[in-house]
Amino acid sequence: MDTPARKRLLIVDDDQILADTLAEQLDLHQEFQSQAVYNAQAGLKAVHDQDFDCLILDVEMPDVDGRDLCKLLRRQGLKMPIIMLTGQSSDADTILGLDAGANDYVTKPFRLNVLLARIRAQLRTHELSDDATFTVGPYNFRPSLKVVQFKDSDRKIKLTEKEAAILKFLLRANGKMVSREQLLGEVWSYRTEVNTHTLETHIYRLRQKIESNPREAKIVVTEQGGYRLNP
Repeated sequence: MDTPARKRLLIVDDDQILADTLAEQLDLHQEFQSQAVYNAQAGLKAVHDQDFDCLILDVEMPDVDGRDLCKLLRRQGLKMPIIMLTGQSSDADTILGLDAGANDYVTKPFRLNVLLARIRAQLRTHELSDDATFTVGPYNFRPSLKVVQFKDSDRKIKLTEKEAAILKFLLRANGKMVSREQLLGEVWSYRTEVNTHTLETHIYRLRQKIESNPREAKIVVTEQGGYRLNP
């Protein structure tokens, strides 16, 4: 099975050694791709310039308090999970961080496997929420709502459960070909009454909804043995 796309993590911490070490350790896990910056302003710029799946944010930084940055990002509409790191362990400090909009709060020093578990839990929760949004061609795709929406307008296209599941699994493959057998296994769990004709019918209907020219598909592309999603 093709490896799912790596989740992009941004680490914002003024302790450069800690931030770089943490990024290196997280990158050892094939599911993550990490970037480290060392102050709040650099973190703000990175978030605006690039797409990240999760933000790991230190509280105590010299230029801007991490909680204030968290509040700002939430006001600006940022929906991705934010996990705050702090050297303070009091309940009051935790409450302040959560009230600022953080999803979780981890006290330094921490064990890497604990942070990993927190990151994975927050990513799983986010992907199931109404806030999870992915880019698919000219659309923003919201799997939980089974909707694709044009990026430059409010126009929405409703997908069936199977169409949304196909699109989500192709998205996870990060531009690689997914075989028909893989899609059948993921979307229909290899039910004996389902065959490749069923899959092809659903692909046809999906293309009718999202392709500008379904006869020359540019988003859901046919490959030998399967399908691929254009980034």
